Amino acid sequence: MTRSDLISLIRRKRSFLCIGLDSDLSKIPPHLLDDEDPVFAFNKAIVDATHELTVAIKPNFAFYESRGILGFASLEKTIRYVNDRYSGELFTIADAKRGDIGNTSEQYARAVFDITSSGMEFDAVTVAPYMGEDSVKPFLSYPGKWIIVLALTSNKGAMDFQFFSDGKRRLFEQVLIRSAAWGSPENMMFVVGATQAAMLADIRKIVPGHFLLVPGVGAQGGSLEEVGRFGLNHDCGLLVNSSRGILYSSTGKDFAEKARSEAIRMQNEMAGILASGGL
Repeated sequence: MTRSDLISLIRRKRSFLCIGLDSDLSKIPPHLLDDEDPVFAFNKAIVDATHELTVAIKPNFAFYESRGILGFASLEKTIRYVNDRYSGELFTIADAKRGDIGNTSEQYARAVFDITSSGMEFDAVTVAPYMGEDSVKPFLSYPGKWIIVLALTSNKGAMDFQFFSDGKRRLFEQVLIRSAAWGSPENMMFVVGATQAAMLADIRKIVPGHFLLVPGVGAQGGSLEEVGRFGLNHDCGLLVNSSRGILYSSTGKDFAEKARSEAIRMQNEMAGILASGGL
């Protein structure tokens, strides 16, 4: 999906919502556990209930890798279903946080972008830039695909390294400056946690045109209103992720209906933010 496609999707759906499919077998509704593949059944129901309210889905690989071959089967079925049923309607993100030496990153890139190799094809993948340009470049060799670089995260441990300063700039600012030169706003986004919303104004000075993937709204305490106020740009430039707040709105047979209700609530707020921004 191109940048212009993504922007058109946001404008049409009046939403910049991303649903994180952090699908935990221990938390999904008990009645699904008798299904042949409970996690896929859960994911399919969530996607079907919310697809017109959201512009992106983001499976978190840890929740699938932890279940070994069964988990990978659920993941592959999920992304195949989305790509077949909702082609062009949902931007797909592999939340894998990859990043290693070049030849290893080449294999990681094949795993998420090359359907003939892995059986899966995503639009984007999250990457960790700590090892530098040569660990990131292999992901950028796929035309039409995106990388989403970890810049400023929403967890407590973000303070351990990301705010280290050399007296001129903080480490997360250096990450933004250096990594932005490796790609462009057409194929690169940045992760910026919603609990760091006040930092978005500083981040926008460095990367005014890039999309930002913003986790941490809802269960982690981030404010959607603040994210919009500090992070919105002329193209929207935001994908705001919600995982637990939508997925586990209910553990009963009405789980998909309740997930849809929460997605509607967020989409309505996002529509207002877009309107106030002239979009």
